Amino acid sequence: MKVLVIGSGGREHALIWKLKQSRAIDRIFCAPGNAGTASIAENVSIPATSLPELRAFAKQNAVDLTVVGPDDPLAMGIVDLFTAERLRIFGPTKSAARLESSKIFAKELMRAQKVPTAQARTFSDSKEALAYCEELNFPVVIKANGLALGKGVIIAENLAVARSTVEMMMNEARFGEAGRRIVIEEFLRGTECSIHALVDGKNYRVLESARDHKRAFDNDEGPNTGGMGAFSPANNWNPQLQSKLEKEVIKPVLRGLAKEKIVYRGLLYPGLMITGDGPRVLEFNCRFGDPETQALLPRMKSDLLPLLEATIDGKIDQPKIDWDKRASVTVVLASAGYPGKYETGKTISGLDEAAKLEGVQIFHAGTKMASNQVVTSGGRVLAVTALGSTIAAARERAYEAVGRIQFEGCHYRRDIALGASNG
Repeated sequence: MKVLVIGSGGREHALIWKLKQSRAIDRIFCAPGNAGTASIAENVSIPATSLPELRAFAKQNAVDLTVVGPDDPLAMGIVDLFTAERLRIFGPTKSAARLESSKIFAKELMRAQKVPTAQARTFSDSKEALAYCEELNFPVVIKANGLALGKGVIIAENLAVARSTVEMMMNEARFGEAGRRIVIEEFLRGTECSIHALVDGKNYRVLESARDHKRAFDNDEGPNTGGMGAFSPANNWNPQLQSKLEKEVIKPVLRGLAKEKIVYRGLLYPGLMITGDGPRVLEFNCRFGDPETQALLPRMKSDLLPLLEATIDGKIDQPKIDWDKRASVTVVLASAGYPGKYETGKTISGLDEAAKLEGVQIFHAGTKMASNQVVTSGGRVLAVTALGSTIAAARERAYEAVGRIQFEGCHYRRDIALGASNG
């Protein structure tokens, strides 16, 4: 088989790394890819959002399966485009992907299906939003309606921050079209958890749990990012919560989509807050998480390809999924200044030394080759994953690997999985 993976981040490198282990696949393309994907696949210099070019490439190269990594191509309708040409592709349609691309659509669906989530109001007029802020008890959460690279969620601790956030999103258009409409919702207290489910239109399979670290700095301080690290399994998840999630979230959401004549096929990933009253949905993602994928896939012992195929074919209830009982910890190495402005082109050293450690896998994100050297090319640069008998053992090994990697301005959190490493 020939497989095309779309995207250029750590998630895509992890997907390719896992698919490469499948005996059924003999050729993998990545568009556009990075320095890491180039070492195990064939990079194709087509941006992830150039849908007609991607379609043409898939047809010309007789690609048997396309796997979509990031959210933007899904929101733009790449699955609809490929399917119309009878090209096999993993991911939800444009209408189904609105669960992620429109916070307002997701909120309205959850409200209609009584899915537990934060109370919220939506606004398309900044004056009305600013007036509403005057009535609130703080903190509150303000979200851009559309996609904003994981940075369109601001926790406003007081009225001044709320006002400036509304101004930034709606009047200054800092997130472009994504912030033209916003959601203002109650601040939920608890611990976050990431749950991935493969959904085939009717059936679903919940994968192993993970926890992400969103804030830029230690002790969960600083601005939200796309994710600074993750670990699996989550230390705040159990079978009872999973049963609750399936009954109160996954089944009602699929029922609500069916009422709208929307068939969901692909990866559904509800980001959850585990509160004293049980799981509450913070948001929906319609693709594999980043960096959760880098923590989950090294724990998956089963071949990933049959699972993706079964999802497309409506048979996800059939294949067996085996998991490594060991824990995993992923630490993201970022450029100085991320998630704000940052410099690129910094030479990375120590990758080979770090990779020599047993149970360590390094996934590239913002990297490229320049003069036969790996250099930085993005905000999140690398995701270093380690397996261990416990979270603590995996954590120790991950940071040992991180210590062997250097590049100018390298920034990473030193407390990934720290609270979960007792045992």
